[in-house]
Amino acid sequence: MPSPDHILLTLLVIFAVTYALRLAPFLALRRVRDSALVSFLGRTMPLGVMAILVVYTLSSVDLTAAPHGLPELAGVVVTAALHLWRRNALLSIVGGTGTYMAVLALL
Repeated sequence: MPSPDHILLTLLVIFAVTYALRLAPFLALRRVRDSALVSFLGRTMPLGVMAILVVYTLSSVDLTAAPHGLPELAGVVVTAALHLWRRNALLSIVGGTGTYMAVLALL
């Protein structure tokens, strides 16, 4: 069985490595923060990531079997509508997920 000193040293190493890995992106971005590429990625990546997630999620929907994708369609429509209406990501995600779960439970 490892000694308490060995366990403490192991935990300190784990803490140091975890802290360094979480700090590294911020230190790396400090040098390129004002670059055009980082600015472009900051504007376009959120939309791109959401589009990929929607396509990935909807690609596994079986439209030939009941409920024919109705819960997924309702969830996507409510999410988009709430986001266009309020521009609040949390409200959009919670509302769309709630709609999907409610329609799924009703069918």
